[in-house]
Amino acid sequence: MALSEAQIQTLARDAIQRAAAGDFAAAEPLFAQVADARPNSGQALHLLGQARLKLGRFAEAREPLERAAKFLLRDPAAQVNLAGCLSVLGEHALALEALERAMRLKPGDATIAHNRGRALQALGRAEEAERAYDEALAVDHRLLPSLTARADLLAKRGDWMGALADLDMALTSRPGNARLLVQRAELLLGQGDWLRGLPDYEARLELPDGRYIPDLPRWQGEPLTGKLLIYPEQTDIESDAALRDTLMLARGVDATIQCSARLADWLDGPTIRRGDSLKDFAVAAPLRSLPYLLNWSLDSLPPAPPLRDREQAGHGKPVVGGDDWQTHLAARRGAPTVIVLSDAADWLWGSRTGISPWYANLELVAR
Repeated sequence: MALSEAQIQTLARDAIQRAAAGDFAAAEPLFAQVADARPNSGQALHLLGQARLKLGRFAEAREPLERAAKFLLRDPAAQVNLAGCLSVLGEHALALEALERAMRLKPGDATIAHNRGRALQALGRAEEAERAYDEALAVDHRLLPSLTARADLLAKRGDWMGALADLDMALTSRPGNARLLVQRAELLLGQGDWLRGLPDYEARLELPDGRYIPDLPRWQGEPLTGKLLIYPEQTDIESDAALRDTLMLARGVDATIQCSARLADWLDGPTIRRGDSLKDFAVAAPLRSLPYLLNWSLDSLPPAPPLRDREQAGHGKPVVGGDDWQTHLAARRGAPTVIVLSDAADWLWGSRTGISPWYANLELVAR
């Protein structure tokens, strides 16, 4: 049965009130009824699409947002919301078209310029993306998303100073922001600047990202009065990253290592499994915090402890591989080893190639 004008008005008012209160689950079906009753109302379609965006129902939001954008030809917000939906769905070329329309309607808008940069970056058009971020920052020089995005692009093309300047500017607006500190840390550490990078890198432990944290006080480098546990912070202790970190970083401190059973028989020292009781330990530290806590540098790394020699055969055979735990194991066992680093090499290697300070018999080469 067709709704009367009064009923449509009542539904729209109720839906808008619920959306304003943040109850999009209740608002969405009401907006849907209004859009069904007024299929040529760009505003009703736009509100329905926005409600579905808020609910994370991006595929369902696309159709009303596309229709709204055709009706609301002079409303930049309709184009921007459509672009946001399309970007989430991976339709970056179509998102860029919507943003181009929005820019023509509202030239000089920093947020639109930033979103255009994101679309261009997703399409692999890095130079154009950088120019879009430049445009956004020319309007608002402290626009945080553009500063961090441009810093990433600058770092990828080797402009470390420019990237660092952008992150420093971002941190003036958000001092102590953990994600910004970690981004700056990885930039500095990748260039071998451990003195400035390592303190910032500790901010990763404040992030809500998936990370294993044992139920023990965190060791801050103070003199030990009880047993110390060192552990890989990866949630999956059997992962390549956890195995690799254990082989690379478990050195320079008298501690028990929490590690995979695959490594326990190789390590010549006390180990425990994840899930074992921690009642005998006073404090704990993640392996990736040891360079900071123990004041390491690439020129003053403690030697890697020897492994238990379980297998004599093949001990001296040369090994060439990637930055994975099996190659690290070969290097720790004394085999002549070459690790081929990718463009996204771990900051622990620094910016050097050639003979590595991590293992005496290891050479690093760039891919």
